[in-house]
Amino acid sequence: LSPAAQTRLLRVIQENELERVGGKLAIHVDVRLISATNVVLLDKVGQGEFRKDLYYRVNVVNLEIPPLIERSEDLPALVDLILKRKSEKHNKSVNSVSSAVMQKIHAHQWLGNVRELENTLERSVLFTTGTVITELKLDAGESSSKTIDWKQQKEQALAKVEQAFLQVSLGQYHGDIKQI
Repeated sequence: LSPAAQTRLLRVIQENELERVGGKLAIHVDVRLISATNVVLLDKVGQGEFRKDLYYRVNVVNLEIPPLIERSEDLPALVDLILKRKSEKHNKSVNSVSSAVMQKIHAHQWLGNVRELENTLERSVLFTTGTVITELKLDAGESSSKTIDWKQQKEQALAKVEQAFLQVSLGQYHGDIKQI
């Protein structure tokens, strides 16, 4: 929020009144504020970008929800819910994803959190002809699943090199492990 908007919001919270745009009459309001952010407000207070008094007014109950990548156990239920909603919206009968697609969903980073998952599944619902999604096209963030494949390939390559080294060494020392 801009500093001016922060001041106006603080006034509404503290005094329970506001003025309509272009109006001069103060209107009494009973306000309950629910806010969400993806930044640490206390850091913004320290940087002078968020008013300290407003921070203490809005920080009555603080709920931190970890990003989707840290809640992989939530993915199957989210996928089912999203598929149900998008199938109804687009009058389709898609009700599940294949195990390969679910593995791809688990492997992806989901930097856009639930919105990215929802948009990806909606796109798949639109282009799926059957009742099961068998192909999942990811946006630019698809490189994250390729990164996981790269890590697996790297580990496999290291294991092969290590095994080859041990076999050569064993052959060189006629199977005497103590000399390696």
